[in-house]
Amino acid sequence: MRELLKKHRELLRFAVVGGISFVITMSVNYGLKFTVLRTHPVTALIVGVLVATIFSYVANREWSFRTRGGRERAHEAALFFLFSGVALGLNALPQWFSRYVLHLQPPRLSPFGVEVADFVSGIIIGTLLGTAFRWWAFKKWVFPEEDGRPRAVPAEAAEDPDIHDSKAA
Repeated sequence: MRELLKKHRELLRFAVVGGISFVITMSVNYGLKFTVLRTHPVTALIVGVLVATIFSYVANREWSFRTRGGRERAHEAALFFLFSGVALGLNALPQWFSRYVLHLQPPRLSPFGVEVADFVSGIIIGTLLGTAFRWWAFKKWVFPEEDGRPRAVPAEAAEDPDIHDSKAA
């Protein structure tokens, strides 16, 4: 089991960051949707995703993909936010489709029915689409090189190859 976890460490970390980002998205989305953006649910979702994306960049760069690199930081950040923008569109598309093509909104649905439709389309389906796209794009384009950013090694470990090897494992 330990080998499996070690082998998929990057994916697991990406999933943890995604889980925290999901909570941020939901909190901001519903906070806005039930207060100042009552008549603009897609906008509330987009704002929630944007706030979570800023957190996600820092967490993914410094934790999930901390040893990956290959790009200058400004170029990396630009690509991250470009692909996150595409993912934002993918995230919002199912809710937009649900609301404005399928007309799953008042008066056709009750308030509870609208919330269920928005949750399934925007939060579940949209998040799955956006997450799958981000995983592919970040590994392929944003953080393309494995071991592109070696982890910092304490000074005493840098002088002793045995310590360095055990810390890197």
